[in-house]
Amino acid sequence: MVETVKPIRFGRDICGDLEQAERREWLLTNGKGAYAAGNIAASLTRRYHGLLIAPVPGAFDRHLMMAKADATLRVEGREWPLFTNRWFGNVIDPHGYRYLESFQLLGRMPVWRFAFGHLTLEIRLWMEQGQATTWVAYRITGGDDPADLNVNLLANRRGHHGNMPIRDSTASVTESGNGLTIHWPEGDTLYLHTTTATLEPWQHWYEGFQLSAEEERGLASLDNNLSVGRLSYRLKPGEWSGFAVTLEPTMNFDLPSAMQNFFDRDTLLLNGGDADLFSSAPDWIRRLLLAADGFLIRRPLPSGNNGDSVIAGYPWFGDWGRDTMISLSGLTIATGRQDIARSILLSYADLADRGQLPNRFTEAGERAEYNTVDAALWYFEAWRAYVDATQDNLTLQEVYPILQAMIDWHLKGTRFGIGMDTEDHLLHAGEPGVQLTWMDAKVGEWVVTPRIGKPVEINALWFNALCIMAGFAKRLAKPDAPYRELADAVGISFQRFLQANHEGLYDLLDGPQGNDATVRPNQILAVSLPHTPLEISACRDVVSLCGQELLSSYGLRSLSSRDKDYRGQYKGGVADRDGAYHQGTAWAWLLGHYALAEYRVTGDASAAQQRLAPLADHLNDAGLGSISEIFDGDPPHKPWGAPAQAWSVACTLEAWWRLEQAKRGS
Repeated sequence: MVETVKPIRFGRDICGDLEQAERREWLLTNGKGAYAAGNIAASLTRRYHGLLIAPVPGAFDRHLMMAKADATLRVEGREWPLFTNRWFGNVIDPHGYRYLESFQLLGRMPVWRFAFGHLTLEIRLWMEQGQATTWVAYRITGGDDPADLNVNLLANRRGHHGNMPIRDSTASVTESGNGLTIHWPEGDTLYLHTTTATLEPWQHWYEGFQLSAEEERGLASLDNNLSVGRLSYRLKPGEWSGFAVTLEPTMNFDLPSAMQNFFDRDTLLLNGGDADLFSSAPDWIRRLLLAADGFLIRRPLPSGNNGDSVIAGYPWFGDWGRDTMISLSGLTIATGRQDIARSILLSYADLADRGQLPNRFTEAGERAEYNTVDAALWYFEAWRAYVDATQDNLTLQEVYPILQAMIDWHLKGTRFGIGMDTEDHLLHAGEPGVQLTWMDAKVGEWVVTPRIGKPVEINALWFNALCIMAGFAKRLAKPDAPYRELADAVGISFQRFLQANHEGLYDLLDGPQGNDATVRPNQILAVSLPHTPLEISACRDVVSLCGQELLSSYGLRSLSSRDKDYRGQYKGGVADRDGAYHQGTAWAWLLGHYALAEYRVTGDASAAQQRLAPLADHLNDAGLGSISEIFDGDPPHKPWGAPAQAWSVACTLEAWWRLEQAKRGS
């Protein structure tokens, strides 16, 4: 295997410190919504940690199916645990992390290396693309004699958002060829295939796993897992042994080939996109090419068809329309996957309803929720990125009537008070009790940032969409004047957002309490989007204000620290965290937009690219090789939220890519 990107690697200083080892998490995905996730210490700290979390057949509900494979090495009468468990009361037993010499991400693959004197043992883990299958492989080196490895298989069958209560029922476990078949009373069957091993079907509930990350989030934090059997391997020096756990009734069990296929896919992903630009990119940017792939999935949609979509974040998010459209260009166009971009765009065209796109789908997939004002407007920007990259006029011709209808619905009005004010041509949106913009936190009946009125980024997106439609109409030899003239009218009225004394833009016009001058990052989109209604002097004011009041190393704060409602730390229970979500918390996806906005006003692409550089260090923390959803507004900006977030990765990758193009004059 030829290394294609430098591994992310940690030695004993991190591996042997449980707090540090548990905060660093790995993630694997299969392109169909299934995933595996855990941390360096191999302890369970989230309800979302496991070797196989996958949609059950016929729906998109993801369930934890295999939680752990706790391995113990035995050599000449001595034994060492290669795993760590955290029990009720935060009791740690055993302390397998203490024997861990190193951990690394070899491409996307997590690799553990344990050391016992002259003997070392390596564990590798990966998922099969397109299948609900996870592989685990073991190899000893450094000695001449065989060693015994005993593996306790801990399974489960619960929704990944929940916890398993103590239960009397168990699974039916039988030997099946060179493996086990685990059949749950709910009807799901899990299959395990292994290299040569002694198999012992055995059932025992292990109770009281303490999920410390869930406890910290103020959620139920005790879980129980069922041992379904044990595997015993006689490991021979230099040879791989291991197993695959799968929901697939049939599979080709070939461990060396499966491992090589995984590495080959890494190479393919790293060679995607603009090869000339990315081949010389910093290593952390090339890692984002690998991270981007994990968010792209193919799944059943409410339309009844299978379609491409985007997981908003791991481990707990599903696919959200807003996040999909914001992320589309970075995940697909920058990475050279225009075919997937087209598929996503057309899949959502089938779901357009009354001018809107779904905000999210229920996990079962049978219903779409349309409570968003901006998903539809980002849809125009996603189409612009696709058409600019492909010149695909045929597909544009196909979807153009749908885009026309979406504009028409915004002119006459649609759900939740969304519509154009005929007096100033700006979009208004909002009703009491509903959160429609991306600042969508709600605690009980309390909408934290209701933003009823005319939000600044919504009208920046509205202007951008109208300019795009004028360009599309001209491209297709259709009348463009109606869109061009309306864009001009919106551009004139947009000047109402300008505050006096070069203080940037109002966050909201014509709200229940009038105009809102709260300093928030939404105004940066009026500068970063391809079409801006602002003069360059106003753009400079916006960038200057956001840079002074909101910019942090990893993103833009959602509220100025000078504001009385500012919350600099994202901590506490659910209500406390939701209350801080958009009240000071820094968001990584906005850093790319800040960099693009800064380039627009300075013309210095290299300096703008440097705004993204601190994220290179972050790839070694939290979600390894990926970018977290949010960070504390206060230094040192601790990461929180989902450890791998689609728009955090996508907007960073796209900004770097576009700025690199600008540097090279392409």
